Amino acid sequence: MADRTLAIAAIPGDGIGNEVLPAATQVLERAAAMSGVRIDWTWLDWGCDHLVQAGAMMPADGIERLRQHDAVFLGAVGRSDVPDHESLWGLLIPIRRAFDQYVNLRPVRQFEGVEPRVRLPEGAIVDMVIVRENTEGEYSEIGGRYGRGTEREFALQENIFTRVGIERVTRFAFDQAATRRRHVTSATKSNGIIHTMPFWDEVVAEVSTDYPGTTLRKVLIDALAAEMVQRPHEFDVVVASNLFGDILSDLAAATVGSLGVAASANLNPGRLFPSMFEPVHGSAPDIAGRGIANPVAAIWSGAMMLEHLGHPEPASAIMRSIETSLLLPATRTADLQGTADTDEVTRAIITGLDQR
Repeated sequence: MADRTLAIAAIPGDGIGNEVLPAATQVLERAAAMSGVRIDWTWLDWGCDHLVQAGAMMPADGIERLRQHDAVFLGAVGRSDVPDHESLWGLLIPIRRAFDQYVNLRPVRQFEGVEPRVRLPEGAIVDMVIVRENTEGEYSEIGGRYGRGTEREFALQENIFTRVGIERVTRFAFDQAATRRRHVTSATKSNGIIHTMPFWDEVVAEVSTDYPGTTLRKVLIDALAAEMVQRPHEFDVVVASNLFGDILSDLAAATVGSLGVAASANLNPGRLFPSMFEPVHGSAPDIAGRGIANPVAAIWSGAMMLEHLGHPEPASAIMRSIETSLLLPATRTADLQGTADTDEVTRAIITGLDQR
């Protein structure tokens, strides 16, 4: 077995991040140790509390401190008294861009025992991955406000789409499809957004010619959102811009149960910089501190982290244990029609690891 220490920066962040991230690290440590891997955690108390106390979501040298690690494991960001744009642009987005994490990978799976929230044909299973461009697109910093507080006030926001950005995320999506069912769906809105979306379509189509065994279908985002509710089982790999991918991935996760099973990875595929792994359910202030948050999304994100860092065996063991825990209501949380709390789900998944 491999004998290696992984240096991971753990940022619980806000709300239920302080509950699900410690739960996930327990599972990761157990699975990693069984494969001869040690995890050296660096716990960082960055987030909205840090912003209120110190005036920033993270210290000025935060990026340099994270750069010394193999990966970043994030819990959640957000507090009701902190504007969302301050929390996101103070921590999450700077990390994504400083480390060129240009792929946001969001798997969506239907787990046995968990009833989907949409009606599916007999025998149909939802199993897709959404590949979201993660560093440009609609989430650009270019723009501003003019004439604040006056009758002439306006806001200007520029979208940024580069050939390099579109091509590299599209290639990642097609490479994913090559290991799956070999079908890529591209989200667009080229009938209404006259410059950026036709450019997106052109580059995606050009890349597709290098993958003759994989089919490509482009779908307007409004129709695609409807299809994802009506026929989620028909999707394999979806590639989308920053905004479209963000929306579609939450929608897709809802079809199979809840955001409590929505994992994600912010990837620098070439591993030139650390990648970041996080559940996408947010800080959920309505249930924070009650011990009932679903830890599965965080645990699954951790499994993705282990796989990305070259340890597929413990990652697979975690996923098998998650599958077993979701079979019964007694080891599922309430968002999945279960009766367990955070600790009970965590213990069940660790027990599943120990029994293998």
